[in-house]
Amino acid sequence: MAEHDLSERIEALEVRLAYQDETIETLNQTVTAQWKQIDALTRQLAALSERLDQAETSAGAPANERPPHY
Repeated sequence: MAEHDLSERIEALEVRLAYQDETIETLNQTVTAQWKQIDALTRQLAALSERLDQAETSAGAPANERPPHY
């Protein structure tokens, strides 16, 4: 009887381990995809920031400065 119970417990643990392995792989794929997206967004933000800096530099006077007739 005890040997049968031990066998069932081992089988249950093996099933749980298989599901955990699948879950870990899915989570790993999700994290990898998110890091790729974060990296792309970070590069895009840096490029937009650089374009904004260039536009502000080439525009001359700041946009929020009062016009001379005030």
